[in-house]
Amino acid sequence: MSIWSGVVAAVGALGVIIAGLFTARATRAAAAATAEATRAAALATAAPAQRAEDLKILQATVSRVDEENGSLRGRLHRLEILVRSFSSYVGQLTGQMRAHGIEPPAPPDAVEEYNRTGV
Repeated sequence: MSIWSGVVAAVGALGVIIAGLFTARATRAAAAATAEATRAAALATAAPAQRAEDLKILQATVSRVDEENGSLRGRLHRLEILVRSFSSYVGQLTGQMRAHGIEPPAPPDAVEEYNRTGV
C-alpha cells in the first residue's frame, strides 16, 4: 500500500466521522422540530374542543343568571305591591286617627321620601 492510499483512507475515515456528526446533529434538530410540530398540532386540535367546553359553561352560567334574575324581579314586584298596600293601609289608619282627634307621629324620612317620589 502506498502512502497516498493510506492518506486517502485516513481522509475518507475522517470524512465519514465528520459526516456522521453532521447527520446526528441534523437528526436531533429534525426530532425537535417534529416534536414541536406534533405539540402544535395537538394544541390546534384541542382548541375547538376547549372552546366548545367554554361555550357550554358560559351558556349554563347565563341560563342560571337569567333564572336568578327572573326570580329576583318577581320578588321585587311582590315587595313593591306590599309597600304600596302598606302605604295605603297606613294612610287609612292615619285618616282615622285624625278623624278621632289623634295626631299621628311624623313618618320616618324614608317614608317621606317615598311619599314624595314614589320610589
